[in-house]
Amino acid sequence: MSEKMRPNRANDTAPQPLDTNVFREALGRFASGITVMTTVDEDGAPYGVTATSFASLSLDPPLVQWSLRNAAFSLPIFLKSGGFSVNVLSADQEAVSRRFSTPEIDRFAQLNTESGLGGVSLIQGALAWIECSLETTLAGGDHTILVGKVLRARTFDHQPLLYWRGGYLPESTDQTESDHKT
Repeated sequence: MSEKMRPNRANDTAPQPLDTNVFREALGRFASGITVMTTVDEDGAPYGVTATSFASLSLDPPLVQWSLRNAAFSLPIFLKSGGFSVNVLSADQEAVSRRFSTPEIDRFAQLNTESGLGGVSLIQGALAWIECSLETTLAGGDHTILVGKVLRARTFDHQPLLYWRGGYLPESTDQTESDHKT
């Protein structure tokens, strides 16, 4: 490293505390895919949430990860379930994403699904289905990271739905759920 490129430690100062809004804005610059995580509760009823925190973790063994806020009502349901499905949403499923992020509604009403491993719902029209057993959880600040061992995966030929800077891509002019009802 040349002298010109070497940092001058004597002049370094401690960074100022991170502004939460600046951090949120910086994270918003990263486009992410949108998933709906589905599972079943203790009574066998379907349950699901929209999540953009999904990522691959390992190919060998096949592992994925995602996170939920520690205060989320759904966290205990996913922790007790023993498994979940990742439904990677396609470009025409913005309404599905919105539905699964809306509290206190029947998120599965009139939604076309198939039954996956353990009775977990697989949302038709998705870009991919990744079915997992819950491998482990990790503390992650105000979130819990859920690690899933991939048991089965299927893909379909669609375009992805993305989340970027607080909105959906591709931008939709029709935000109704008419295409997703039976």
